[in-house]
Amino acid sequence: MEPQIATQMKSSFFGFLLSVLLLSPSMVMAQCDDTTDCIEKGSWDLGIAFGYGQRTNPLKDYEDIPIYVLPTIAYYGDSWFFDNGAIGYTLTEQERFTVNLITGFSSDRAFFYRWDPSNIFLAGTSRGFREAELSGITSFATLDTIGELESRNFTYLGGIEAYVYNRFGTLRLALLHDLLNVHQGTEGQIKWNYHWGHKELSVDFAVFFDWKSQEVVNYYYGVRPSESAYWHEHYRTENGWNRGLELTARYSLTPAWELLMTARYTQLADTIAQSPLLDEDDSYAYLIGAAYRF
Repeated sequence: MEPQIATQMKSSFFGFLLSVLLLSPSMVMAQCDDTTDCIEKGSWDLGIAFGYGQRTNPLKDYEDIPIYVLPTIAYYGDSWFFDNGAIGYTLTEQERFTVNLITGFSSDRAFFYRWDPSNIFLAGTSRGFREAELSGITSFATLDTIGELESRNFTYLGGIEAYVYNRFGTLRLALLHDLLNVHQGTEGQIKWNYHWGHKELSVDFAVFFDWKSQEVVNYYYGVRPSESAYWHEHYRTENGWNRGLELTARYSLTPAWELLMTARYTQLADTIAQSPLLDEDDSYAYLIGAAYRF
């Protein structure tokens, strides 16, 4: 189906829930059809998803994050918009593309802190996530053992994003930089999303590539001298690409209620996977449940 001219800023309601769950940017769609719930310009949109899910944590001795409840809140005005903590401004919105200035949270810190803003929409038990209790603090410590981790501070990213629309799906390109001068790093994001709908059933499939500069990788996954003098000298970070897949399916029961299933798999960049702080080279997230739109 050929894209139509977008006269209003609209966004998939379910895309918000997905972005909160999967720590990925929400898809600001310029087209709406009978299979897509949309947020009209000038109105608030509130919703909540609940069910059973989990996001795995690749950090050593950090437990996976259970997912039971996912609230979402968004507002789209003439140009300005708020999307679950992300603030943006639309520079231009055309038939086949949209360009926005955008801000948002860094996703990497969420692995280190349960109450990082990237995790704030995840309700459950705080026992599902804990600070590191690494083998470096035991009596069996060796030269290459990691000790207690230093803080990874909060930061906010800002930059520009573009959406390109055609019958083969939606392509998102984004370039973001550290606004608070925490790590002074840059992230690039490429994502292709394809939507299919039939009657009450709606399915989205996406492929993504996330580039992280050496500054980003080193700040979150590098080893500080106080954590391990050995690994601080022997592990060297580089820039790298995370890549992965997303699949979501939802079935509309009423205008307000729908059943949903969503999952994401991320293969971490080689330079991140080689970090001594990690014991896994990938991460996945999923949720099976229902969603209600107020």
